[in-house]
Amino acid sequence: MYVLQQTACKSTGAPRKQLTAKSAASKTAVAAGGVKNLHRFRTVALREIQRYRNSTELLIRKLPFQRLPYRVSLFEIINLAAIHAKRVAIKPKDLTSPCRLRGEHS
Repeated sequence: MYVLQQTACKSTGAPRKQLTAKSAASKTAVAAGGVKNLHRFRTVALREIQRYRNSTELLIRKLPFQRLPYRVSLFEIINLAAIHAKRVAIKPKDLTSPCRLRGEHS
């Protein structure tokens, strides 16, 4: 159980709770007793950033990444077709004309 002392706060004059030396010593003992330090995560993140900057390996494999830009470019064309038809929402018929222009079967 913590023992609390009240001291005056300079700005408002309201009482402020302060921990005594007994409870502060017990808190530092807990922190020194093997509890992980919160600042450790920052250094791990920096180490990972350095590792990925120095390496040449890809974070996303090539084939899934190629499929993703393909779909993004397809949706860009579909969106342009919908805007050309003075609509905001895309419809299945917007998909047919870009695929015909590209020469794909879909």
